[in-house]
Amino acid sequence: MKPRNEKGEFIKGVHYSPETEFKKGNHWREPKPYWDKNILEDLYITQKKSAQEIANMFNCKGNNILYFLHKHKIPVRNTSESRQIKYWGLKGELNGMFGMNGELNPNWKGGLTPERQDFYISQEWKEVSQLIWKRDKGICQRCNRKKDEGIPFHIHHIISFQNKELRAIPKNLILICEICHIYIHSKENYEQQFIGEEWFVEKEQYL
Repeated sequence: MKPRNEKGEFIKGVHYSPETEFKKGNHWREPKPYWDKNILEDLYITQKKSAQEIANMFNCKGNNILYFLHKHKIPVRNTSESRQIKYWGLKGELNGMFGMNGELNPNWKGGLTPERQDFYISQEWKEVSQLIWKRDKGICQRCNRKKDEGIPFHIHHIISFQNKELRAIPKNLILICEICHIYIHSKENYEQQFIGEEWFVEKEQYL
């Protein structure tokens, strides 16, 4: 029988038997090292490891590490800061990728990268970006996080950027925080939220 107080009310936070008793402040999962602020600060700030490197250490997702960085209010590095401390491997001819440019590079995508860079510095993108920020009120359209909470924000293409006709169409764009953007493009998003034709066509009912 579930325990009751003197008024006959069920005691909040206590389960049916002493063996399964669970009180406020406890957690049903075994604590992970990266939940601890001091450990996370040492790895991310002192040792300058990336969120993904920390995730690999504890066999979890980079998204988990970003969540706890935000929870503990540990400043997240921007792209420029990350590049300054990133190890880029051997230089010159000692690097196995030396001279493998364009079609010789396994990551070649038919010249899409320069095209992407040109688009993101264009006046067209600047105008549509301002429209999306205003329309979505600076709020992540997945988790409702606000921009002033310290997490970087991105504008996400529901249908891939490779579809030229939809690149700057407002209906194909949503404002989301970095944590949600990582989730959307991860294997954890098995329902393909905010990805594909269905989300493009029926977008308004989800925002």
